[in-house]
Amino acid sequence: ILNVSIVCVGKVKDKYILDGIAEFQKRLQAFTKFDIIEVKEYGREQTIAQSTEKETEELLSVLEKIGGYHILLDLKGKERDSVQMAKHLENLQVQGNSRINFIIGGSDGYTEELRSYCQEGISFSKFTFPHQLMRLILIEQIYRWFSINHHIKYHK
Repeated sequence: ILNVSIVCVGKVKDKYILDGIAEFQKRLQAFTKFDIIEVKEYGREQTIAQSTEKETEELLSVLEKIGGYHILLDLKGKERDSVQMAKHLENLQVQGNSRINFIIGGSDGYTEELRSYCQEGISFSKFTFPHQLMRLILIEQIYRWFSINHHIKYHK
């Protein structure tokens, strides 16, 4: 069974986003072992560069520990539609990847070190999304990709 994680900075605080995330986590249980791993958000405790560096270090520490194939949410990443991304996930699994991690950096970004550590980057859009909402959007898309690959009507 494929293990899928979202590795991200900070905690979600808004109830409506937490409720949406919980719903898709429940739905994903039918397809995959799924979890969300949160690292500390440093925010304004220091300069933006310092907090970005610390958050990146924490993300890298988690990724090194859990291993797997790392996909960074990145404005410079490749854009795919949902069907293409579903096929890509299927191909990654066929190639022997048993763990796929989606990484969401902090609200001020991440260092180049994290970008180069990840096997690839994906971009959802050139739009800027609220940080917490992006987590919900991502988990919904992960569910959509599994639905497509399992021929479930949700996708339409």
